[in-house]
Amino acid sequence: MHALTNCHIHTGLSSLEAHAVLIDGRQIVEIVAAEEIPSEATIMDLDGGHLAPGFIDVQVNGGGGVMFNDAPSVETIAQMAKAHRRFGTTGLLPTLITDSRDRIAEAIEAVAAAMAGNMPGVLGLHLEGPNINPERRGMHESKHIAAFDGENIARLGALKAAKIVTLAPECAAPGVIAALSASDVRVSAGHSEATAEQVAAAIGEGLVGVTHLFNAMSQFIGREPGMVGAALAQPELWCGIIVDGFHVHARSVAAAWRAKRPGKLFLVTDAMAPVGAEMHSFVSAGETITLRDGCCRTPDGRLAGSALDMASAVGNCVRDIAIPLDEALRMAATYPAEFLLLDHRLGKIESGFDASLVWLDKELSVRATWINGDCEQYE
Repeated sequence: MHALTNCHIHTGLSSLEAHAVLIDGRQIVEIVAAEEIPSEATIMDLDGGHLAPGFIDVQVNGGGGVMFNDAPSVETIAQMAKAHRRFGTTGLLPTLITDSRDRIAEAIEAVAAAMAGNMPGVLGLHLEGPNINPERRGMHESKHIAAFDGENIARLGALKAAKIVTLAPECAAPGVIAALSASDVRVSAGHSEATAEQVAAAIGEGLVGVTHLFNAMSQFIGREPGMVGAALAQPELWCGIIVDGFHVHARSVAAAWRAKRPGKLFLVTDAMAPVGAEMHSFVSAGETITLRDGCCRTPDGRLAGSALDMASAVGNCVRDIAIPLDEALRMAATYPAEFLLLDHRLGKIESGFDASLVWLDKELSVRATWINGDCEQYE
């Protein structure tokens, strides 16, 4: 048994001082007062830092120098998970942006194999497309934009893992959202020109979320609330948001945080290959993407995913937007776990939960992570 102590403990529900978290094997045993640590426990002093549930990132396109689209394989997933773990992410969904039917099948098979092999840090799959609106495609290749058909739905439904599909509600055929939802897929709206009325209709079919709020979607105008207005007004919708200082202005992040019901706004990275790698450019969707001043852009200046990691997203929330640390940590772990319906075992520090944790120092740099009790420390 290990006792993690001398830290601020952020449980996902509250914050505790002068306590210790006991872990044994893969699970959290309990939280005890510091003076009640069992004598047989091995003590790990966290130097006055912060102990929180491990971060969960539901939108990860790449990392460690690789992109999931380029080679959707177990090896690629392992490289991505290792790169993001260094920044506190103990659970992620490899994300395939709009691609061919064959590539989608490969992605599903790769995630199924990773899950079957109990790969650390892999929770499921996010298919971002191909059923998106060409007018809001961003860097997605137009030649692969297509309807989400029955074959793909069946393949995805057979995957025993957390599953997200991002689609444009106005482009999806009637019944597609309902069919995906019936296959235990969390359906999210994105890359879309949907009106607020179309979003409301999609909610009736099973839509539960909005992908990278404010980006690649119809905007909020007084007489035309669009997808942004619908996302902020519809209390049941979950919203992922990229807080890197490039995708969304700090005041817009603050407005969304104040508008959304507590617990419904969570952090995503939309990360690309450079996260956790020394590289300044890479090729994706047939375009050379350049990393400049911490921002990924296409040759014509469009944003192309991000170079963001989850620890930096948490820090940006605290420093740039004045979101309390306890809440920023929930946005990185507790709320994504709830969105994925994994909140019975992840996203909180609680007896019986998986021992998937992150230790941050006083400057919010990651010092260690635990995945199912396995600890990895960093300088």
